[in-house]
This record gives sequence, C-alpha cells and structure tokens, in this order.
Amino acid sequence: MNEGIVEKDTPVALTKRYHMTLTTALARSNNVYFETVGRKLGFEKVSYYAHQYGLGELAGYQITGEQPGIYPEEEISAKLGGVGKMCSFGEGISMTPLQLGALVSAIANGGTMYYLQHPTSPEQVADFQPRVKRHLDIAPAIEEMSDGMRGAVTYGTARSVRHNFDEEQILGKTGTCSRAGTRFGWFASYANTSYGRIVTVVFLQGGRPTYGPKAAELAGRMYRNLYDHSFFAERPAAPPAADTADVKTVSAPQQQ
Repeated sequence: MNEGIVEKDTPVALTKRYHMTLTTALARSNNVYFETVGRKLGFEKVSYYAHQYGLGELAGYQITGEQPGIYPEEEISAKLGGVGKMCSFGEGISMTPLQLGALVSAIANGGTMYYLQHPTSPEQVADFQPRVKRHLDIAPAIEEMSDGMRGAVTYGTARSVRHNFDEEQILGKTGTCSRAGTRFGWFASYANTSYGRIVTVVFLQGGRPTYGPKAAELAGRMYRNLYDHSFFAERPAAPPAADTADVKTVSAPQQQ
C-alpha cells in the first residue's frame, strides 16, 4: 500500500477469471494473492520492508536464548519460487514468535516498534521502561489492513477464535506451513478493547491436525481466560494524594 501497488479494495487477478482484494486475502489467508503482490513489489522492496518490521533481527531486549531468525540477503532461486514464494509460503525465511509479536504490536499501537522485554522480578517490574526500536510509517495503512484482520476472525480462517471468545473485538492472521514433514500452525492477533490492547501469538508444531485455525482456537481460550479474570475490565483510578499533615503514609494498590 505504501508503494501504491494495491489498496484494500483493489482487485488483484489470481487467474484469468478470478480476482481478490486485500481484505479477502487476509481474511481467507490466500497464498496466491500474496505471491502475486510480492512479485509486483519485487525482492528489494520486500526485503526493505521485512527488515523494517523486524525480520532477521532480535525482537527482544536482553532476552536470554532469543534467536534472530533468518532473512535471505538475496532472492531465493526461481526453482524454489523466487520472491513470490517468500511472500506467500515464507520460503527461505525463518521467523520467531517474538518477531511476529513485535510486528503485530506495532500494528496494534499505530506504528511504534518496541523492543520486547521480559521482567522476571518485582524490582524489574517496578522499574520497567518501554524501549522504542523505531517508528514505522504504517499509520495510514493500518485501517486498510484492519478490515481483513477483523474478517479473519469473523468469517475467515481464524473464526475458531469465536468458539471460545466473542466478547471483545479480535483482529488477526493465521498461517500454516510445513518443513521436512513437520507441520506448523500460527495465529498472531490482538484484542481491541476499550481498556487497552494485548497481542498474542500462538505457534504450534506437530502432525496433521496442526494448522492456523487450531492456533486461532487456542488463542480464543487465552482471551477467554484473560477476560474471565477481569483483564479487560476498567481499572480503578488511583486515590487522590493525601495531605501529609493529616496522613503519614498512603498505600496505593499495585497492579501488574
């Protein structure tokens, strides 16, 4: 969209008689659509945006054991499908759940990519400060993409989310792939609530039942659990400051 190749309602020819828009392609997770658009964009542009969005680099800040994944420096061979297959099946690319979580977080918050952090003690929680990696120029495109991400959950490949949770709006995208006989299923999403947003990434590895819609179903269970424990409820306001002449100590409730 930034390059002017498509808008959300632009019909892209997948065959001589069949066209599809971005909204439907996101909702239905159509590989041919993204293969076609990727070829129109070309490897250099695809690579530029992929690196902007965090592929091939660490997503976290001092997270022990994190891997940077792989993003090829050159287009994969035509025999393997070239840039088209890179944009549809992810051929030649490896990506971590943390990278995908950081990317979806940037969509959810309007374009800021943060380093992911994992505080492991009460002191680290108390001293937590967000760390910005970079700002992405994607704000104008987010609403364009959102229709498709909503569609994935309401009628597309991620509608299994709603088997377990439909109280709040969820936007997301499924993925299914395989390597050396092992199947993988992904679902990356965020809850769009009145009291904030939370991103979840579910990654499954296994046999034949493993695919994106199953990951979406499990995400629905996660959202259900959060909702049932009042995670999406309005938080009480902090009490007003007390007059130190009357009260020596005031303790405010802590939330984590």
